[in-house]
This record gives sequence, C-alpha cells and structure tokens, in this order.
Amino acid sequence: MNGLTPWQESVLDPVLHALEQDRLGHALLLCGPPAMGKREVAEVLAKRLLCPTPGAQGRACGQCRSCRLFEAGTHADIQRVNFELNDRGEKLKTEISVEQIRRLGEWFSLTPQFGHVQVAIIGPAEGMNMSAANALLKTLEEPSSNRYVLLVTDHPGRLSATIRSRCQRLEFRVPQLDVARRWLRERGASEADADAALDAARGHPGLAAEWLAQGGLALRQEVKSDLEQIAAGRASPVTTAQRWLADDSADLRLRFAADLALEAGQRQSAGMGRIGDWFDAVGRCRMQLRAPLRHDLVLAGLLHEWGNMFRRAG
Repeated sequence: MNGLTPWQESVLDPVLHALEQDRLGHALLLCGPPAMGKREVAEVLAKRLLCPTPGAQGRACGQCRSCRLFEAGTHADIQRVNFELNDRGEKLKTEISVEQIRRLGEWFSLTPQFGHVQVAIIGPAEGMNMSAANALLKTLEEPSSNRYVLLVTDHPGRLSATIRSRCQRLEFRVPQLDVARRWLRERGASEADADAALDAARGHPGLAAEWLAQGGLALRQEVKSDLEQIAAGRASPVTTAQRWLADDSADLRLRFAADLALEAGQRQSAGMGRIGDWFDAVGRCRMQLRAPLRHDLVLAGLLHEWGNMFRRAG
C-alpha cells in the first residue's frame, strides 16, 4: 500500500522506528478525527508486522509469501474485527459483540500459521459493547509475545480508561494548512477549490478531499441556500426537512447546517445563545438519525426555529 499522506507518514515512521528498536507495545490505539487515514496506517503496519524480511525504511518487503498472502486477503495470521451482518444478512449490526472478541481471544491462543506473529485490527473500536470491551481487557492484560492488537477509533473517549491505559496511543492530527493545501493540489484540485474545501472542512484535508470528490461543496451550498430561503420566509421548514432526510446525505446536510450556524453566530453577537442551542439540537438530531423516530418532525421544528431567529435578527 503506497502513497500515504504526510500526516499518515508522521504517525507511521516513529512506530516503525520503535519496532526496529524492539520498543513497540502489543496494543496500539490509532485515534484522531474521521477521514485521516487511520485504517490505512493500521493495514500498512499489520503488513509490516507480519513480514519476516522488511525492506527499505522498515516497511514490508512486498515480495515474500507473507506479503503476497496479505495483499491477496488470505493471510491466516491477521484478523479484522468490525461490524458483522445481522442474522438476516440485510445490514450491519451497530455493535461489536462479546462473541466476536471471545473468538479473537481463542484465535490468539493458536500457533501462528506463517512466521511467528498474529495481528488483529479492531475498528471502529468504540463500537464494542461493554461486554466486548471487558472481554478484550483479558487479552490486553495478558500480553503474549508477537501478538498485536490495533484499535482504530474516531472517538477514543468512548473507550474505557482501562483499555486506553493499556494501549500505546498513535494520534492523528490535522496538518498545517499549507501541507493540506499542497496535498490537495497534488491530487488535482485547483487552488480555489482547495481553499474553499479546506475552509468548509476547517483545515481537515481528508474531509476536504471527500467533499471535492463527492460533491460535498455543492451540497453545502444547497444547505446554505435552503437556510437563507427559510429565514426569508420563502421556503417551508416541513418540505425542506423532508427533502433533507430523503436520501443518504442527511447526516452531511445536518453537519453543514451546524457549521453554518456557527458561522452565523460568529458574524453576530446578538442571539449567540440561541444559535448555540440550535447547534446543539442539530448535533443531537444527527446522533439520532438511526433511531426509529420521526426525524422529519424534529428537523422541521429546528428549521422553523432557524427562520424565527434570523427573521428577527434581520
């Protein structure tokens, strides 16, 4: 796997150096904002841990049997634990279960089939329910030589303090703006598009790249226009809420609405408390999108409140 970003390299290089110095912990917590490439780094590191003949810069050689099996997805000494399909096979479960972690513990008790290393990648790690997290603790509390657990999470605070304390933390951080801009330009973005995307993403290059590739900036402009139309009394909150929730972009629309509320609050000091309350309410609405609720009614109420705030403010 090639072409890592500068911020991924800045996390991976010290880890590889620690591995060479035999100072790498058996449990690693890869954490940071979404879309920073944590999973990619976990895969690169897992491939290196399994490679018996590392090459330049301490990376996996890419040529040995272990590397070929890894690339083919048939390596027996790596386990990836994430959300499984439900019993009907229709959609993914919303938790990593205790049964999955117990199976992982049993697998770790076996002799590696190739070489002498076993690696497990668990992500999203915050998806483990309480019983699963407690089961994982048994594995972390009894480390075995050459057995590695890589936990990948956007929300390390949702993991128990006990689990976090047993992990070596690998923190992914948003890079300097010039680094992010240069990376986007190298990917083919124009200067104007790169700056607009980074401004909308608050400097986060991964999100900026996603929005440039998937039409996120156009969606943000649509949300901004909708809010302006509601504030001017030219659009119905109910109709707008139904349209916002009608496809798979509902979460992103609500994110953009919250961001635009913050921008509005920064432009005017009056009513900042109400705007802050509105921002918090949109955040709760986003978190509840998967719950069986009448989201259209909740969102319509929020959009109605938006219109009230800005008609008065105007």
